[in-house]
Amino acid sequence: MAVCAVLTASCSSVPASSTEPAASEESIAPAPTIEIVPAQGGQKVRPDKRIVVTASGGALQEVNVTSADGKSVIEGRFSKDNSRWVSTETLRPSTRYTVTASAEGQGGTAQATSEFRTLTPARQLKVADVTPAVKGEKVGVGAPIIVTFNQPVANKAAVERALKVEAEKPVEGAWRWVADNQVIYRTAKFWPAHQKVTLNADLTGVRAAKDMYGVEDTTTVIRIGARQISTVDTRSKTMIVKRDGKVVQKMLISAGKATTREYTTTSGIHLTMEKANPVRMISPGRKKGDPEYYDVLVNHAVRISNSGEYVHAKDNVWAQGRQNVSHGCINARPDQAKWFYEQSQRGDVVIIKGTDRELEWNNGWGFWQLSFEEWKKGSALKDDERSTTSPDEDSSQNQQNQQEQTDQEPVEAPAA
Repeated sequence: MAVCAVLTASCSSVPASSTEPAASEESIAPAPTIEIVPAQGGQKVRPDKRIVVTASGGALQEVNVTSADGKSVIEGRFSKDNSRWVSTETLRPSTRYTVTASAEGQGGTAQATSEFRTLTPARQLKVADVTPAVKGEKVGVGAPIIVTFNQPVANKAAVERALKVEAEKPVEGAWRWVADNQVIYRTAKFWPAHQKVTLNADLTGVRAAKDMYGVEDTTTVIRIGARQISTVDTRSKTMIVKRDGKVVQKMLISAGKATTREYTTTSGIHLTMEKANPVRMISPGRKKGDPEYYDVLVNHAVRISNSGEYVHAKDNVWAQGRQNVSHGCINARPDQAKWFYEQSQRGDVVIIKGTDRELEWNNGWGFWQLSFEEWKKGSALKDDERSTTSPDEDSSQNQQNQQEQTDQEPVEAPAA
């Protein structure tokens, strides 16, 4: 809806006097004047430039900005004295707009109109993918929001400002650029469970690089499910799974045998990334005939890193709880691995302790390996431009946030 204002002027009357001289034509105040930028007939106007309407000799009464097709109405704000109006949002590229304004002063009223057209960008910026965001999917409390664009972004700050995260249970978070076409949102603490998070990418008209502008807005809804956090101790060879603060499974496991670095399970805060049944696993960089070569199918595999680590089924029950014999994965009894597979959500937290190999922050979704202060350094914005996720206007659950956080697990990587 366009922001407009209609002001009613009032004045006190002065008692008539027969001795008061009549006003001369020279003493009558002139009608106000209105200036609109962009001016009438403008072509190739940059969509990220603001519309400015200024009145002299009076106050603006109303300003309306609409597109020729009627699909876009631009909002704006008046100055305190109503002498100036400035648009507060970007314009659509390749679109004709009409600005109408009226003003009133002691000399009467005035009206002005400006029609102009925004430029057609040489390159269009769009959201190519948001992960994790499969329709109907619920994700874990550690889940990131990964946004991939169809073009490399040069003006990262402008694009980042256009990405707005709204949560039913607000929590502090920040974006981090990991590539010119990809940015990732991570919270300071794990998401409060059982809520809806909405990502609005208001890219239309945003100047992302030279001759490149956003051409469409997108909205993505992400649903946070149960708070499932698993803790693996490679020394005691156990795995404990908690859901919403309660222990729901205890498992004996076998971790990496640690004869080489590649066969050492990584310690740190992992996130479940994907799952499949079965998964073919082939030893990286090794050929047939090598004693360490393997090519096997494993059942109920849940990936927790990009370096080949999974929680999966293995029938070597003799080793589970007694000896670490794997090539780096977490092996569990087939029936318990199947249970874990079925219960896992992308973004669930798996904390592994007890080895001398740390998970790298950019190994899969190892983002929680960085402190939040370090994470924020990858943002294109300054601290005062970042804020807690805003609440979803339809939510009545915001007050539950603090209670959820009382069960917060550590967010720093545990000691090896």
